[in-house]
Amino acid sequence: GGPSAPAGPGGPGGGLAGSAPGTVPLPLPPAGPAGRRRTDPDQISLAVVIPAHNEEPVIDSAITSALRLFNRWDIYVVSDSSHDATADIAAETGVNVLELLTNRGKAGAIEAVIEEFELTENYDGVVILDADTELDTNYVAGARRQLSDPTVAAVAGFVVAEWKPKQRTVIGRLVSAYRDRLYWLLQYLLRYGQTWRHTSVAPIVPGFASVYRSSVLRRIDINPKGLVIEDYNMTFEVHHKRLGRISMSPDTRAYCQDPFTLGDYVKQVRRWTLGFWQTVRRHGVWPSLFWFSLFFYILEVVVVSVLLLATVAMGVLAVLPPLTGGAVLEFGAYASAYTAVTAVLPLTTIAVGLFVPDYILTCVLATVRRRPSYLLYGLFFLPMRIIDSYLTLRTLPMAWTAKSDGRWKSPTRVALKR
Repeated sequence: GGPSAPAGPGGPGGGLAGSAPGTVPLPLPPAGPAGRRRTDPDQISLAVVIPAHNEEPVIDSAITSALRLFNRWDIYVVSDSSHDATADIAAETGVNVLELLTNRGKAGAIEAVIEEFELTENYDGVVILDADTELDTNYVAGARRQLSDPTVAAVAGFVVAEWKPKQRTVIGRLVSAYRDRLYWLLQYLLRYGQTWRHTSVAPIVPGFASVYRSSVLRRIDINPKGLVIEDYNMTFEVHHKRLGRISMSPDTRAYCQDPFTLGDYVKQVRRWTLGFWQTVRRHGVWPSLFWFSLFFYILEVVVVSVLLLATVAMGVLAVLPPLTGGAVLEFGAYASAYTAVTAVLPLTTIAVGLFVPDYILTCVLATVRRRPSYLLYGLFFLPMRIIDSYLTLRTLPMAWTAKSDGRWKSPTRVALKR
């Protein structure tokens, strides 16, 4: 495929949008020489890359969101062998468009558009957005402020789950509410510590809205073979090659569209967890504070997943006799296991131990977010956690057996009304 550029004046530079009607915003100076890192936020130029594969329902919203903050000549959409109107819709907005004739996957698409337009040579940084991402009005100012620190290699977007219950099914609302709780807990209770300037051990710069310094991108292997997703690998590259620290702040908020169906949710979590284990496999272990932190993170994730699934298994073991009128107790092995489990952990203890701590977190979030409906959806968060735990353990061995090429299949998308 080949690129198409918008007509009219302008060029690389990441000039601020929002000038008076009829005027052309002055572009910023081109990126400095390799290795040089600007410290004046107003002089940091940014390109926007939006990789997309069959994203017809949402691509216009993503571009419109970016156009509120960037000039159209600084936005680059790469259509990764889309079979719908993704590229045509993008071209109609006047932004740069690159169409790929073969499906390369997200990482391959990002790599292709960076090389085609020489983005790391013409800009100080590159913003990478998913096609369903919408940026907060303060995103650009926040990203430039963080990049003004020369020690920062990449800026992690502050993810906010899109909450539009009237435009979602019951399952869609459940997924969105569950993800909102997950994002809130992860970012406020974990990511702040992981991105502290004296630690910088965050394992991921989420690919839905990330910013990488150009001098850093030039040294990153964006698209190695065998990985199903790119964002874990790109973050590990920053740590492994000691390219700088990861930064995160609430002033780089961005809104993501979570899956609308349980099937898409399972596929997404499977990709994420498999991608994490594949990245750990690819990079291996090296002496560093990052790996010291990562070891305990992996240990916690695995142990919690095992304990949760084991507890659920004990709960099922304890509940089957009452449900079957004791018929299952006719099997000697089952009867022995049932007696042993219920002697230590009665069914009520198992139920309370699983459900109550989880639901307390939901009550806290419902209060903080002022969304009382979470109290209803929270009744079903535990099954979502069980799904997550199963996929975490299921994909662990797959990191050494599954063959991945990074090509994607888009989930169900819906053009949401603002």
